[in-house]
Amino acid sequence: MSQSKQVVLVTTITATGEIVKDRFVNFAGAQAKAGEAVLGVAPYDVANGDTAAVDVVGIAVVEAGGAIAAGVEVGSDAQGCAVTGAAKAAGTALTAASGAGETIRVLLKG
Repeated sequence: MSQSKQVVLVTTITATGEIVKDRFVNFAGAQAKAGEAVLGVAPYDVANGDTAAVDVVGIAVVEAGGAIAAGVEVGSDAQGCAVTGAAKAAGTALTAASGAGETIRVLLKG
């Protein structure tokens, strides 16, 4: 099912590594890893060294790294996907995922 987003704030970064669409981005401009603070979400694939938009505040579409229930806090896994129980929460899941690879709507904390 197609998910919609409602982004209030977008910023730009210079990518310091490859970033996959709909995955979390860290403050260093790379795809986020487990335990890292999240700047926002990449709305499209980004190559290393490219300037890219990052959705920072609002509702973003994020790829799930596993089953997620609506209403729980999510953060990044090792691949930049949304998971529950992450050390640093990036936002709250507004929709559920039954498994990895599905996309969900996440209210970003900003």
